Amino acid sequence: MSSDRLMRIHSAEFQAMAERVLRATELTSRLNVLPFEDEAGKAELFEQILGRPLPPKATIYPPFFTDHGLNLDLAERVFINQNCTFLDYAGIRLGERVMIGPKVTFITSGHPVDPEERRLYLTGAPIDVAENAWIGAGATILPGVSIGRDAVVAAGAVVADDVPPASLVTGGKATVHRKW
Repeated sequence: MSSDRLMRIHSAEFQAMAERVLRATELTSRLNVLPFEDEAGKAELFEQILGRPLPPKATIYPPFFTDHGLNLDLAERVFINQNCTFLDYAGIRLGERVMIGPKVTFITSGHPVDPEERRLYLTGAPIDVAENAWIGAGATILPGVSIGRDAVVAAGAVVADDVPPASLVTGGKATVHRKW
């Protein structure tokens, strides 16, 4: 996995990433219109999206969305339900037997909070989900979060801090922390 990142927008690195986003979007748009029973077609497209075949016994139900794909590391027996989004610029790792409910969003990228820097840089930090964790429907996992083994993230939760192993986290209320 990559460490925290700061990428200047209007750089060669950003341009390369933008080109991959276009390719990943093209591939996922093709994936998401295949007949559900077209296992061979889905396997071929997932291999192009991820840069390698799906691991043994991993299951992903389309529609599926990613902005990069190559930085999504899936272990065996991962289950990803419908309509999930993986913004994996800085890397996402899902350990063995991780279960992801429908409409879950993983976001590894963002922008600085400072208004002067916001349009100049893209920030990023990896997400790591340990073995046997369960992420409930509609949860959002933010950059830099680690979720411990056997942890449960409740449906609709917004996770901005690490989740200890064998724990349950809930909540999604936005809170004003400061004004400028």
